[in-house]
Amino acid sequence: MSSATFGVIVGNRGFFPAALVRDGREEILRLLETEGYKAICLTPEDTKYGAVESLAEARKCADLFQQHRDEIDGVLVTLPNFGDERAVANTLRFAGLDVPVLVHAFPDAADNMLMGSRRDSFCGKMSVCNNLWQYGIKFSLTSRHTQAPSSPGFKADLKSFAATSRIVKGLKNTRVGVIGARPAAFNTVRFSEKLMENHGITVETLDLSEVMGRVARMKDDDSKATAKLAGIQGYVDTRGIPPASLMKMAKFGAVVDGWIQDNQLAGTSIQCWTAMEEYFGVVPCTLMSMMSNHLLPSACETDMIGMIAMYILQLAAGEPSAIVDWNNNYGDDPNKCVIFHCSNLPKHFFEDFKMDFQEIIAGSVGKDNTFGTVVGKLKSGPLTYCRVSTDDLQGKMRAYCGEGEITDDRPQSFGGYGVVRIPELQRLLQYVCRNGFEHHVAVNRSHFGKAVADALGNYKGWQVYQHADA
Repeated sequence: MSSATFGVIVGNRGFFPAALVRDGREEILRLLETEGYKAICLTPEDTKYGAVESLAEARKCADLFQQHRDEIDGVLVTLPNFGDERAVANTLRFAGLDVPVLVHAFPDAADNMLMGSRRDSFCGKMSVCNNLWQYGIKFSLTSRHTQAPSSPGFKADLKSFAATSRIVKGLKNTRVGVIGARPAAFNTVRFSEKLMENHGITVETLDLSEVMGRVARMKDDDSKATAKLAGIQGYVDTRGIPPASLMKMAKFGAVVDGWIQDNQLAGTSIQCWTAMEEYFGVVPCTLMSMMSNHLLPSACETDMIGMIAMYILQLAAGEPSAIVDWNNNYGDDPNKCVIFHCSNLPKHFFEDFKMDFQEIIAGSVGKDNTFGTVVGKLKSGPLTYCRVSTDDLQGKMRAYCGEGEITDDRPQSFGGYGVVRIPELQRLLQYVCRNGFEHHVAVNRSHFGKAVADALGNYKGWQVYQHADA
């Protein structure tokens, strides 16, 4: 997983114990280094104890942040004592970074609250947050109002905040691509390019006929085709798959790879159903699986906005995401269901997998035209899910997210499949249906629900529902 670089503002207020600021700064910086984060912070040579209190010190800290603006993913405000709320707010305003901000306060010891050792950071944090609110600066909070830097809770808060920062940064000036027209039977994957553009996400389009044309002109011995074929065979077991089908996949993949590179795309969605099968003779699932596994997420059925959710989860976790259907109940357990696709899931998700034909569509287009799926059972472990949607009627971006787990249950199924357990699943499904969300959902083998909700709701201003137990 990629780490994060934080600008660090150490708050101080002169009539509180300054030694607490000196020691607090050292403790925070030491922790950040231990946890693998890079810190950009004033030094004791720059200001008293490397902290910020006066207007001049705010300017100095802001200048430092501006010098490193391309590196800084988020800002950590830490208060070893009460801190000066104006200095913190001014630093952020002067720096103009437009990145997430986490406000942290050191805890007082219940048996050590006399002058000389008393922090009052508990109170100072409220003053800082009040000023940030007045200045129109968005911010995040730790899970507890005060947190000892060495506590597991604060380390988890930093991990979540780093993920929030990566999501916010990754969604700036994002370019994505859609190949082919929306399948006629899938009204559910309609989306608004204009709303996406308004939120910094540009959609490039490529007609499926153009891809077919470029594939038709490519020779079997083309170096890009042969390299892609070798990549496919090294990625998944292809025994039993006709060589002609593998060559079609290789050429299609080589064309798509070139288009992604030329247009600097972060991810794609592809038409597939059923033009690929009827007029080309393979499914693109393996190629999409490979792209997603290499952190270029790809969603089927031109579900572009579903792919954005894949990308968001990938940014949070630094690991591949998948697009699946909320597909089946699992017996009588109200908190379990089957997630499934036919499938293009990345290798990262599977216990073991192989290439096969697409059983659902084979009945209408013939088995020989449907080779290229990757099938198997999903590995058990943590799960974060997210769905993004464009609400064209209200003119806004919206999403829901939450956490659960992939279980060890083994249903009989084809395609890519697994059973998930989600607390209060029935309430989540009610929310999905009542609010007109799609049947597709992006999933990641991690726990970053809080970070996703914070990034999309707090910083991006999207309407977000974070599903929780209660």
